[in-house]
Amino acid sequence: MTRAILSRVIGPFSVPCFLLGLVFFAASLTPSLIPRGPEMQGVLGGLVTALGYLVARVVALLWRAADLPELSGRPARIATWVVSAGILVLFAWVLGSSLTWQNDLRQKMGMAPADALNLARIVLIAGLVFAAAFLVGRLVAALFRLIRQWFYRVMPPRRANVLGVVTVVLLLGVVTRDGILDHVVLALDESYEAAQALFDQAPPAPTDPAMVGSPASLIDWAAIGTPGRDFIQSGPDAEAISAFTGREAMDPIRVYVGRANGDTPRRRAELALAELQRLNAFERELLIITSPTGTGWMDPGSHDPVEYMHNGDIATVAAQYSYLQSPLALILETNTGLEQATALQEVIHGYWQTLPADDRPRLYVHGLSLGAWSSMHATNLFRLLDDPIDGAFWAGPPFPSAFWTYVQNQRNPGSPWVLPEVGDGSLVRYASHTTDGAQARADWGRMRIMFLQYSSDPVVFYEPASLWRAPQWMRDPPAADMSEHFVFMPIVTQFQLALDMALSFGSPPGHGHAYYGPDYVGPWVQVTNPANWTEADTQRLIAHCDNGVQAGCSNDRR
Repeated sequence: MTRAILSRVIGPFSVPCFLLGLVFFAASLTPSLIPRGPEMQGVLGGLVTALGYLVARVVALLWRAADLPELSGRPARIATWVVSAGILVLFAWVLGSSLTWQNDLRQKMGMAPADALNLARIVLIAGLVFAAAFLVGRLVAALFRLIRQWFYRVMPPRRANVLGVVTVVLLLGVVTRDGILDHVVLALDESYEAAQALFDQAPPAPTDPAMVGSPASLIDWAAIGTPGRDFIQSGPDAEAISAFTGREAMDPIRVYVGRANGDTPRRRAELALAELQRLNAFERELLIITSPTGTGWMDPGSHDPVEYMHNGDIATVAAQYSYLQSPLALILETNTGLEQATALQEVIHGYWQTLPADDRPRLYVHGLSLGAWSSMHATNLFRLLDDPIDGAFWAGPPFPSAFWTYVQNQRNPGSPWVLPEVGDGSLVRYASHTTDGAQARADWGRMRIMFLQYSSDPVVFYEPASLWRAPQWMRDPPAADMSEHFVFMPIVTQFQLALDMALSFGSPPGHGHAYYGPDYVGPWVQVTNPANWTEADTQRLIAHCDNGVQAGCSNDRR
């Protein structure tokens, strides 16, 4: 009895369908943008094997539904053996080559080579993942048969089949979206909010009235949150800047409004403006409106260098919109960041416009990763037509960014997708870990727009259309830190790039989505054009930031 029930749940296993799964597994062993260890490769291999099996099952069902001819008997067995032998040979060759491919990519990124293939670990993990996915699929199929059987009692079989599929899809959607997902999101939001050390858990507030969160400040220190407090209290002061430049410097102004500091994006933006006015930030040489990442984190590697090169005569303002990590915020709180960035830019730029053009700071917008996306969205060119900002610097723009996509598609013919040239370079330029964007056919114009993007960053170069076609960058000659062994495979490449995004945050600095302090220096020089600044100063600051946290140009992601 038990065996019969188990057999009904697990159902028949199809060898031909599994063979397509093995082809998918073999394709997943080819390199993508980020090196993969045996554990991640095993998970990826198991998932795509299950997906290949599912695709084959669906094709077989459609084939039978269309009443098309099928092989049977001895010809079917011979064909299965021949195809199986060919696929197993292909799989063995690809598996044996994968270590070479992965180590080639690791070497390009300055990583130590893997010393073993870890074949047993990859296959074991892939087998377990495939088994789990197969079992879930069979349980869903059993649920469909149960629901269909109920419908058979009251309607014709064809109608029962269609309604059975619709019912299962809706049921799974409701359970996933309104049950499991809602509870997961709530738990994540509460855990990340707790990690911000709000209110009773907040550390002592600063006493200096020139700092945000002090008793003289308009912004409640306890509600700012950990990322904002770190940003306010870190970075170079006047003494550190003077020690580097040899000139008298000022303490940079850093204004940060936490999500809990205001009920609405507009309220937080207005609070930021009031604090900027209190600190006389509009009397500084530069004012930068920055959008933080999902948790509210502000990259010291981005903000410290520009404060050095402008001798501290600078103010930076940001407002938090989420407590979630950027990938989760991108999926679950998409509009929140866009609304906050838009409100902040509207309020700050609106006030800035009322000041005399010769007696106000140069105004720039900036953002990293999800912050770059929201900042781009907020930078409404129609609002800027009569009184434009001085420039924008966006690092690691995520692939859904509409403005980035538009600019990418304006690239000059023949220029690579990962580092394009746009026009004569007087308005838009690109930088990477190999170039600072200084080279262009023309000098800068009135407004300067700079993108910093690494060629190996899947957060930037993931492409949803890779489900059925090769991404544009895969058709170009590979960049310095890209593999020469790309193989496009429908569906599989999509899963490879999705896994790349998850792994990209832990890449070596200067690759993947790990943006590196020294790589910000040259682009900031290009965008903000600091006075009396030389190439020697740029190289000194790069070396200074390359020393890490002690130098004030941290790459710590907190």
